[in-house]
Amino acid sequence: MSLQSVSRTGFRYLKQATASCLALQLLFGATLPLSAQTSGKNIPTRSPIKHVIIVMAENRSFDHVFATYKPKNGETVSNLLSKEIVNADGTPGPNYSFSAQYTAVDSTTVGTGKYSISPPDKTLYANVPPVAAGGPSSASQLAPSIAVAKQLEPGFLANGSYKFLTTGATGIPSGQVDARIPNVNNLPDGVFQLTPGVKYDDYASSPVHRFYQMWQQEDCNVDYSTEDNPSGCLSDLFPWVEVTVGAGTNGKPQPVGFNNLSTHEGGTSMEFYNMQKGDAPYLKFLANTYTISDNYHQAATGGTGPNHILLGFADDIWYSDGKGYAAVPPANQIENPDPQPGTNNWYVEDGYGAADGTGGGSYSACADTTQPGVSAVVDYLQSLTRPIKPNCDPGHYYILNNYNNAYNGDGSSALPLSPFTIPPTSVRHIGDALMEKNISFKYYGDGWNLYLSDPDYNNPANAYCNICNPFQYATDIMTNATLREEHNQDLANFYEDVKASELPAVSIIKPSGFVDGHPASSKLDLFEGFAKKIVDAVQANPELWASTAIFITFDEGGGYYDSGYIQPLDFFGDGTRVPLIIVSPFATGGHVSHSYSDHVSLVKFIERNFKLAPLTARSRDNYPNPKTARDNPYVPLNTPAIDDLFSAFNFKQ
Repeated sequence: MSLQSVSRTGFRYLKQATASCLALQLLFGATLPLSAQTSGKNIPTRSPIKHVIIVMAENRSFDHVFATYKPKNGETVSNLLSKEIVNADGTPGPNYSFSAQYTAVDSTTVGTGKYSISPPDKTLYANVPPVAAGGPSSASQLAPSIAVAKQLEPGFLANGSYKFLTTGATGIPSGQVDARIPNVNNLPDGVFQLTPGVKYDDYASSPVHRFYQMWQQEDCNVDYSTEDNPSGCLSDLFPWVEVTVGAGTNGKPQPVGFNNLSTHEGGTSMEFYNMQKGDAPYLKFLANTYTISDNYHQAATGGTGPNHILLGFADDIWYSDGKGYAAVPPANQIENPDPQPGTNNWYVEDGYGAADGTGGGSYSACADTTQPGVSAVVDYLQSLTRPIKPNCDPGHYYILNNYNNAYNGDGSSALPLSPFTIPPTSVRHIGDALMEKNISFKYYGDGWNLYLSDPDYNNPANAYCNICNPFQYATDIMTNATLREEHNQDLANFYEDVKASELPAVSIIKPSGFVDGHPASSKLDLFEGFAKKIVDAVQANPELWASTAIFITFDEGGGYYDSGYIQPLDFFGDGTRVPLIIVSPFATGGHVSHSYSDHVSLVKFIERNFKLAPLTARSRDNYPNPKTARDNPYVPLNTPAIDDLFSAFNFKQ
């Protein structure tokens, strides 16, 4: 979803999308011209893959979706079921305590200490806090008919999926206890199954997924290190972070009467779906048919913006003067996760920014350990047996959370949209490397055409995700009309290119906010319909399918609990595991890859396949592929290391 919607209302509900049916005709504007570049089929590669397609959904951790997935015979998977944390029916298993969560105090004296990523004062929850409802509460907030649903997503969902835009209202006001969940006021101290109390097709709440919050959720401490978990991350503070600070304070004092429902989340983070009971059927089908990874991670702790930036730049970007030089952002845009006096973990300055321009802390000068919050992360990284470089340049304020990108779709400045806008960046991105070798690429944004005419998001049907497009931050792309129109196109162009066998070598596809699977504003079944449409279209062109790899993944875990190993790579991440499904004729048979990877692994795959060098001397694509012990394929011995995903394919068949 766009930052515009996040900063003002939290989510773009479908009510907004159906408020004006007349506005929907804007969705049918003419598509941009087809790219003048040649398609990817004639480009020399190191594998039979001539076309890389990346499909990026929103906000689901691996265990949240694949908690009870059982792979085919001969394959193993690391999830809640295999670890016996839960049973196949979703009930607590023999090792349920592995998922136990704690409440904490962020200093020994409440309100007088500093931010900590591993508070020493922890107490086991008897019950995780009750869950708050989220998403459209009534049918009036949904698409009123299949016809309107098809106007919202014109041809971009598989047959049978449009009905999901018309169903799933919660029946409960947002922020109130979600009474659909059995025993919601007496939940256990760890994970719990969301369905069938909340139907698979129902909207549900969304947990916090911000930078400093996720570091706390992971609870990483070298004192907890073991041979199998050398990072010492316990992932045992998810609900505590939800109920103490949530999605940020925007610099405001803690509300009077603050309690476990004040952040409108409660224990949402501990929910999981159950594939053994019929949840996520299409993702299960793809997993059984092709290849998945159970060791693929979001590249940045936190949310949508930074993870799409890491996908495009293999690095984070920073506040500049707009001319390529580092600058200091406005004071209220600098993160300060220290607790406000008299509070337990209510940050001094953190948030998306208020409509009046206040709040919005999202930058950190992480080379300066005197800056708020920085020393907690850096001290931990340097305490590890193999110390990790923060990789922060002096004088640079790095973006850690969602801000608008520098440019509107037509190349004009986005600053009038919001003061919370990242200045233009000159940092080298994967598009630069591809252009230098004359290798074709496109970012296909669902809703791009409507967004071009509505950069201020006045049309409620506009659900294009501006902050998801890494090239929309880049000066060289967005200030050149030819490059801008050639490399940023509507999803309608993707289907035209597939049909004409003119697909570029690299395609990045982003669904709109209606169908990206984001909790509260979308649903997982809507994303399944979106993904199926893409897979079916590619497979309908046999020549194209024979040389294509479709990587289907999620930008981040959305703040949902995950039991997987987390490898610290630098100040910015990694974060929790997210699903990755590789759909290709060279990735069949239901294989489960265990090699450690994250979003930059997709950059590494592109670079290796198309014979490109790493983007810069400091970008993560310089990291080697993992080397592991025979009895533990999940933990790299040569940390920091991330896989290039070549090992997930069988190119000899």
